[in-house]
Amino acid sequence: QVQLVESGGGLVQAGGSLRLSCAPSGRTSRSYAMGWFRQAPGKEREFVAAISWSGGSTAYADSVKGRFTISRDNAKNTVYLQMNSLKPEDTAVYYCATKGWVRDTVWTREYEYEYWGQGTQVTVSS
Repeated sequence: QVQLVESGGGLVQAGGSLRLSCAPSGRTSRSYAMGWFRQAPGKEREFVAAISWSGGSTAYADSVKGRFTISRDNAKNTVYLQMNSLKPEDTAVYYCATKGWVRDTVWTREYEYEYWGQGTQVTVSS
């Protein structure tokens, strides 16, 4: 019922920036938490960032803290991931995830999410 479409991925040089967007559709709840995860070749899918449904709380993986910023615009029904100071280690497929009808907090575990996007490739060259 809920579909997520990510956009904004691409190829950038180290130190550059990218802004990912995720636009959910077919929603049945106004209170939906959002999260970003990524999967690099040969590695497990890992948590990147999360935001509560109101936008009042955020959480980040240690590996991206200080460089990435998650935000949301509920009027546009869109969540963003601003990625600055990108490193080659950030190269991965990035996935947007959501879970509706939740309390206003952040969710950082894969099993806590119900719907997932198709993923968008981010490649950072040195």
